[in-house]
Amino acid sequence: MPYVLVSTEIRLECGPCIVGDGEADPELMDYLGAKILTFYGNTFPEYRTPLVPRVVLNKLEARGYKVIAMSGVGQACVWTLHKPEDDKENN
Repeated sequence: MPYVLVSTEIRLECGPCIVGDGEADPELMDYLGAKILTFYGNTFPEYRTPLVPRVVLNKLEARGYKVIAMSGVGQACVWTLHKPEDDKENN
């Protein structure tokens, strides 16, 4: 999966972070220490990690992901990251 969305509520900038949906890469989610949860009233699961955004972003960078956008959405901060595909696989 070449894209990852990371978000946290502004008032909770010390974590937790939402780092994936129900179809996220389980190995990557485990690497981020994320657990899959479904909250009352939601019909979808999401992966959450207790790590602060800075640590999540650093860990993803170590795996080859780069931040391509960041935005504030309501009371949340959202980062979009992309991992470029290996050129050898494209040839």
